[in-house]
Amino acid sequence: MNMLVEGEWRTDAYESTTEEGEFDRQGTTFRNWVEDDPDAEFPAEAGRYHLYVSRACPWAHRTAMTRALKGLDRAVSLSLVEPVRIDDGWEFSESYPDPLHGEDYLRDVYVRADPDYTGRVTVPVLWDRERETIVNNESAEIMRMLDTEFDALAERDVDLYPEGYRDEVDRIIDEIYEPINNGVYRAGFAGTQEAYDEAVAELFEALDRWEGVLDEQRYLVGEVLTEADLAMFATLVRFDHVYHTHFKCNRRAVHEYPNLWNYAKELYQLPGIAETVNVDHIVRHYYESHGDVNPKRLVPIGPDIDFSEPHDRDRLPGGPPEALYG
Repeated sequence: MNMLVEGEWRTDAYESTTEEGEFDRQGTTFRNWVEDDPDAEFPAEAGRYHLYVSRACPWAHRTAMTRALKGLDRAVSLSLVEPVRIDDGWEFSESYPDPLHGEDYLRDVYVRADPDYTGRVTVPVLWDRERETIVNNESAEIMRMLDTEFDALAERDVDLYPEGYRDEVDRIIDEIYEPINNGVYRAGFAGTQEAYDEAVAELFEALDRWEGVLDEQRYLVGEVLTEADLAMFATLVRFDHVYHTHFKCNRRAVHEYPNLWNYAKELYQLPGIAETVNVDHIVRHYYESHGDVNPKRLVPIGPDIDFSEPHDRDRLPGGPPEALYG
């Protein structure tokens, strides 16, 4: 797999599977924190930070959804990379330019932040215009910063990490990460039958469990929408189009789960969320980028499913924050 090694681009430097054939996700490197404090190293200020994302990537998607729901469009700028990622990594183009530096590749942005950087070049990236560096490239932490530290700059009174639920939100985000969010990748990039079988078994055991939970409560922590729901939705919205077939997670499709499917439709229909979903980018990215999984890079034409169909989640107590509809 491709990565930077001491600031130089390499196409043979990173093995994504272990000797046992299990998918091994490399950790992120830039882990600084924006704070709601004018004296902080990275203070929350309108217009100072820029978010690089891919509409295809589920990890970047959760940050884009947080930005949308909070109403941070004017406080934190955002730009896209091309959806297909091959030998040169994430690319900019005439359609999706780098608005800050005019670079051709996202890797060049990483090198601007650290000329000797060694590691993978991933999205999302939170860039600081003033210090000319990457603040953070860990999706869960960027999501949390946008939700909490930028709250004073938000145009909507939406709290996705509410007091009284925080321990539960953290627990559930951790709980769904390995079997579901990362589980689809563990299945899709497995190098042995045993690794694949284990990943798929854990994935559907978890989906079956949450199908039962969502029969009795509206969201993952109960009656309130939280960051945990955005983390789950980023996987669910991609599942039937790519993970079910491309990653061979085909025991069952999400639209065949009554509660998960209606839950996904409700989240998709929240104000601002549909605009963060680009199914064309999602499908093209996975099927065209992963030549090891799909050597001919053929892109399927289905399935034909509609996230804008009516959902049944109003039968349960709770619901979206009123500020979303103000």
